[in-house]
Amino acid sequence: MTLAELVARLDLTVFAGENGLQRAVKSGYAGDLLSDVMARGGENVLWITIQIHPNIVAVAVLKDLAGVVISGGRTPEPETVQRAEKEGLPLLGSALGAFELAGRLHGLGLRGA
Repeated sequence: MTLAELVARLDLTVFAGENGLQRAVKSGYAGDLLSDVMARGGENVLWITIQIHPNIVAVAVLKDLAGVVISGGRTPEPETVQRAEKEGLPLLGSALGAFELAGRLHGLGLRGA
């Protein structure tokens, strides 16, 4: 499944990285502790978080994640959007809370990282 398919099916907002939406997603991870994401995240993992600061871009790029979804209707800081765009990282948003969003991704066949 690609990020573009997930954007369409889950009505996700694209804050940055639109050119990367054809990237395949192999699994998902939900969490807000950056060190835990660095330990558990990996290539083509979609990360759900409530974090909105620029460090999420650095972690996502370091781990070669497929993208980041900011849950709960939160809006990323302007610097976060700028960095994600510069790195070509898809930065997405959802009005759904992390629990509901993870459940819907699971329902679409995505499994945990």
